[in-house]
Amino acid sequence: MTETNSVPLFYDSFGTPDNPTIVLIPGLGGHNISWTSDFCQEIADAGFYLLRIDNRDAGLSHHINEFPPIDLGVLIEKMQKGEPFPIPYTLFDTAEDIIHLLDTLSIDKAHVIGRSMGGMIAQIVAAKFPERTLSLCAIMSSTGNPALPQSAPDVMQMLMSPSANPKEDLEGYLSGQLAFYRRISSTFGPFDENYYREYILQSLTRNHSPEGTKRQIVAVAVTGDLRPYIQQINVPALVIHGSIDPLFPLAAGKDIADNIPNAKLEIIDGMGHETPPMINPLIAKLIINHLNQ
Repeated sequence: MTETNSVPLFYDSFGTPDNPTIVLIPGLGGHNISWTSDFCQEIADAGFYLLRIDNRDAGLSHHINEFPPIDLGVLIEKMQKGEPFPIPYTLFDTAEDIIHLLDTLSIDKAHVIGRSMGGMIAQIVAAKFPERTLSLCAIMSSTGNPALPQSAPDVMQMLMSPSANPKEDLEGYLSGQLAFYRRISSTFGPFDENYYREYILQSLTRNHSPEGTKRQIVAVAVTGDLRPYIQQINVPALVIHGSIDPLFPLAAGKDIADNIPNAKLEIIDGMGHETPPMINPLIAKLIINHLNQ
């Protein structure tokens, strides 16, 4: 656990600290273990030092529990009407968490790699702190451009609907979470239910924070369009996106690549809004090639 500007971030690491540093940033409500140990070790073995973090309000990092509970229905209504509402923080704050972590560890520069919401945070780090960024990789992410195609309605319904309380109905909770992962996952191989069940159960033993996830949803919503910022990025950038992503459609990944000078886009056929174990070796290879260029 490292305290960064009074917001403690949890991380674990792979590889040797003398090697170039990579910060792996999870997505909405995600835990650092969403980057599997095998995936991390493969990249570390290629000569890198990986910091696998939990974002604020997720996993074992600091949770802003003093913030009032959020009613997403009321929040959406206020946003649609243009009415003000309480804001816990923005993704610009979470990007600063990354920089404060590097400061605390006396690390000058790092490669930043993020998935989904984490990819948005990584874009902000690269745009706002170019002197601290070696390269950028955004996986199944977005610019937040309001003109982009919307997420599939059923996926948004599943994402925004309250889950069963796992302390009261564990099987109901597992069933709902597995249904969500099945819906957003990839089609190039069978759905690995055992892997996702184990991930869900491991996440529950670390921390279960529906309110933390809601605060992250607000942060994404109020951060807005990143295009004006990422057009200034001057570090090597790789965008990895799935062809059938139902949460951030492929156009979102293309939009990132179109707005970052000289960015490279890799489209993975049959990949949804998840990275099941069978695809990790391919993603690791793409990342290692990107980092070594």
